[in-house]
Amino acid sequence: MIIVTGAAGFIGSYLIQRLNADNFNAVIAVDKFDNSEKNKNLVGLKIQEKVDRDVFIKWLDQNNELVEFIFHIGARTDTTEFDTELLSRLNTEYTKDLWKKCIQYQIPLVYASSAATYGLGEFGYDDDESTIHKLKPLNPYGQSKQDFDVWALEQREKPFFWAGLKFFNVYGPNEYHKGRMASVIWHAYNQIQKTGKMKLFRSHNPEYKDGEQMRDFVYVKDVAEVCIFLMHHRKNSGIYNLGSGKARTFNDLAKAVFAALDKPAIIEYVDTPEDIRDKYQYFTEAKMGKLIDAGYSRGFVTLEQGAVDYVANYLGKGHL
Repeated sequence: MIIVTGAAGFIGSYLIQRLNADNFNAVIAVDKFDNSEKNKNLVGLKIQEKVDRDVFIKWLDQNNELVEFIFHIGARTDTTEFDTELLSRLNTEYTKDLWKKCIQYQIPLVYASSAATYGLGEFGYDDDESTIHKLKPLNPYGQSKQDFDVWALEQREKPFFWAGLKFFNVYGPNEYHKGRMASVIWHAYNQIQKTGKMKLFRSHNPEYKDGEQMRDFVYVKDVAEVCIFLMHHRKNSGIYNLGSGKARTFNDLAKAVFAALDKPAIIEYVDTPEDIRDKYQYFTEAKMGKLIDAGYSRGFVTLEQGAVDYVANYLGKGHL
């Protein structure tokens, strides 16, 4: 059995699809399953059993001998969530409980961290574990992920193989339920189809022109490929960046979506919402050397390639 937590969510559901493509069909899907929109992500997938998140640890105690690998993708991912107790319980403490079970039952573990741990990037975007404790996230979500990363590195006992993946700006199919937290490409597609133009955040930093803020956008298909690689690789444990390795501007992104739709690029700029303005990252770029040195050689989809595939094969067809 292969376990995927956060199974009905964006990355988790696509990962199950990718596992099915390689004939891994004994998948245990772990989530709350209380969101009808999210549950649509699981339609047509081969899943052996659905397990509620709240009883999963007990389920693992009873079924651990059958488990080959755990992908812990589930988390509270809203970057505007300020309930620190909730974030600590779901993102930090839950992962600690799972980590301990993976040690007890000798199960390899890949878990989702986040590029939100890098904060303003004042220490760079290097996944060198000797510097991770210095990072200063900008929001409680990022802090909850940082807290676990630091805790994991401090542990004397670890699963025989483990990897924490710092996801950068992931986009792609199965994110439809995320609303405000969906990717900029998803919002761009819907805005352009509705209005013929795209609104981007105005820069409030004199070092960046409007729309020239930069992010490392990574296609969910690449995220799944890295996860599959680590499942088979099972060595070189540690914390890894998972981005494309190439920062691109929001203007680039908008133009890529316009091009994928074969429409002229019309971009307008609006003020960044005040509730996120002082916590806004103007630049992120994953240093990917560590993963490549560990043997990952597949390469990454470019922003333009990803936009074409996402628009033509998913968004444009109106299906998951």
